[in-house]
Amino acid sequence: MRLFAIRNEIEHMRRQIARQRKDILRLQRAGIDICAAETLLARMQERVDGLVAERDALVGEQRRKYPGTDKVINGTPASRRA
Repeated sequence: MRLFAIRNEIEHMRRQIARQRKDILRLQRAGIDICAAETLLARMQERVDGLVAERDALVGEQRRKYPGTDKVINGTPASRRA
């Protein structure tokens, strides 16, 4: 469940960042100072980067376990050993 929530938050934040970039371009064309908007955009991007790292860690944990159990997979299966 946590993984699903993180993925949704990442998607939502990326949409917000895209809107913010469009707003920044409009402000630039109008000749208005955009320092505060760029700072906000940088903070938003840092948050997304943190969420992506957290998502990748959770996905990695899931891949190391047998599906539907908490048993950890140790090593390479015999069918794939050379």
